[in-house]
Amino acid sequence: MRRALLLSVLLPWLGFGAPVQAQTAPAPDETAAPAMLVADRVYITPQRTLIATGNVEAFQGDMRLRANKISYDQASGTLNIEGPIRIDQGGDVTILASAADLDRDLQNGLLSSARMVFKQQLQLASVQMTRVSGRYTQLYKTAVTSCHVCEDGRPPLWQIRAERVTHDQLARQLYFENAQLRIYDVPVFYFPGIRLPDPTLERATGFLIPSIRTTSNLGSGIKVPYFFRIGDHKDLTLTPYLSGKTRTLGARYRQAFRSGRITFEGGFTRDDLNPGESRGYLFADGKFTLPRDVKLGFDLKTVSDDAYLADYGLPDLDRLRSEVTLTKVRRDVMFRGGVYHYKTLRDSEDQDLIPSAIADVAYQRRYFPQSIGGEMRLSVEGHGHRRKSKLTSTGALPQGRDVARLTADIDWRRNWRFANGLVAEWQIGAAADAFSVYNDANFANSETRLAPRSALTLRLPMSKRSASGQQYYLEPIVQLGWSDLTGDAVPADESNFVEFDQGNLLALSRFPAIDAREEGLTLVYGLNWARYSTSGWQAFATLGQVFRNKADPRFTKTSGLGGTTSDVLMAGQLKLSDGLSLTARGLLNGSLNFSKAEFRGDWRHEKASLSSTYLWLGTDPAEGRSEETSEVWFDGSYDISPAWRASASLRYDISDARATRAGVGLAYSNECITVDVSLNRRYTSTTSVEPSTDFGFTIALNGFSVNSGNKKYRRSCSNT
Repeated sequence: MRRALLLSVLLPWLGFGAPVQAQTAPAPDETAAPAMLVADRVYITPQRTLIATGNVEAFQGDMRLRANKISYDQASGTLNIEGPIRIDQGGDVTILASAADLDRDLQNGLLSSARMVFKQQLQLASVQMTRVSGRYTQLYKTAVTSCHVCEDGRPPLWQIRAERVTHDQLARQLYFENAQLRIYDVPVFYFPGIRLPDPTLERATGFLIPSIRTTSNLGSGIKVPYFFRIGDHKDLTLTPYLSGKTRTLGARYRQAFRSGRITFEGGFTRDDLNPGESRGYLFADGKFTLPRDVKLGFDLKTVSDDAYLADYGLPDLDRLRSEVTLTKVRRDVMFRGGVYHYKTLRDSEDQDLIPSAIADVAYQRRYFPQSIGGEMRLSVEGHGHRRKSKLTSTGALPQGRDVARLTADIDWRRNWRFANGLVAEWQIGAAADAFSVYNDANFANSETRLAPRSALTLRLPMSKRSASGQQYYLEPIVQLGWSDLTGDAVPADESNFVEFDQGNLLALSRFPAIDAREEGLTLVYGLNWARYSTSGWQAFATLGQVFRNKADPRFTKTSGLGGTTSDVLMAGQLKLSDGLSLTARGLLNGSLNFSKAEFRGDWRHEKASLSSTYLWLGTDPAEGRSEETSEVWFDGSYDISPAWRASASLRYDISDARATRAGVGLAYSNECITVDVSLNRRYTSTTSVEPSTDFGFTIALNGFSVNSGNKKYRRSCSNT
């Protein structure tokens, strides 16, 4: 009814001057969207003034105006509006005022006692607001804040008072003139002029949130990042870090392409820890999708010295791995190739004696022959690694040994499913290896070997549902396997450490790489069990053991695979409906002692989270452990209140009865401010790294960010 009244009264009245306007009307594609007016009552005075009263709404493009009364003078083309007034612009910007004089397109005019609100978060309250050309909005005697403002007159936690604020709607920028930052109405900083992005702008050149860092090695310092928006798809961030003991410039460059992205991150430092030396690091990574489903990736890392990453709170790495890879994976074809470089930061390792330059390439194709059935896999793999050292190895240590390897493999497997549910799988295959060995007197320059293999695996999966709806799953497994090695002895640089777990229980060779292979006859048994409760909890368990006709001396003491009878592999997991998950894995030897054990617990709740891991490793000189290792990790957080969040972490060496790392954090966040305080301590020391304490402090004024409007906690006027 309201709109019908508008169409029958307003349009004929506006059409009175249409013939004159039509002579100068712009082209159809340049014509602005028409203005529309809806109200409870609309009438025209004898002075040709249109007056609308009662629940008045006006529309122009993506703008919507609501008011108590609107008077439109056709002669001057102006709107006189009585409030309370609300103007919405595209859903991102809202203007509130008590009175206004605007043109018919709502693009120019004057508003009194006006407020501008961005994303229902940042608000600008002013005595007077002027709109110019629909692009610029000028506010005079303005208070800006994202804090909840109470009606009892109490000042907000923070606000910016400015003589004038100009909002550029096209550039989405806010310009402040003669501005003060006030904390509880107390002036703290004065800015003659400052520019800030409005909350609708996702990327803008300017300063980011600064942070304060205090360490026992570098003293107190401040980081002030500056963001450069180079374009829609690339940016640069420079972060000066200044303290009494360091002058550091950090940098990060990012760019997105149609087919991928790249990131470069680094830093250049002159400090008092290494006087007179230039220090720094550079990390670079990227991923690209090339034609024909080929994926290109690179991840490059370099650092000036072993202690730099620890000194400056960067990722805690003890080895730097750089790589460039090419991969292609389809249903029946797989290709993977890459070159790798390792730089060790460990005091116990000599960079010249570790394989630092590595190249790998692998190709596999699957076939499904109709004549014999099953699946056939053909694989070719190449590998090479080089050490910097040119020493010739004459003993057990590799010294400067370099190795190249080429492997060809054929594998056929087929499954049979019988009426009683029994599943039988037969696997048969063979591999041929060719090695080239350099700088080692224990091996000839060229070595070859042949490795045939076969295995028969029987499974009997069984499931049951009880009357109450509980589901059970039980699967006993037995495997009889055989493998053999014919040919020359070869070095095993790639298979120094072996892990016995659920993933390789049924593998014919449990070494991590194919430079070392198991041989002989093996018998494996295993058992998988699961239960699914109607109340939401789940339980899983795996049990397994390996028997062989002859022991393999290459398996270490705690690998669980030494001798003719392996340790019993035990693994399980319990998931409860309240967010608690418990996972355990261990190797139980014949003396009923664990050679390795790991336990992990995770708990997630609406207000808290907790993760903890316990690890126990027995003595094993072959793996570099002359003493037992027993450690526990802890990481948790708790929401003390809707605004406060506490966190803590700990890594404790039970064997040495001392902590290796510890940290606590406290964060406060509401609709207008975020404060983050952290304290971390590293207790361990090496020849290049000293124990240190790191204190961090960050404070951010919310509201000038596109993501800051989603705070889950907003203060109330009764409890701030």
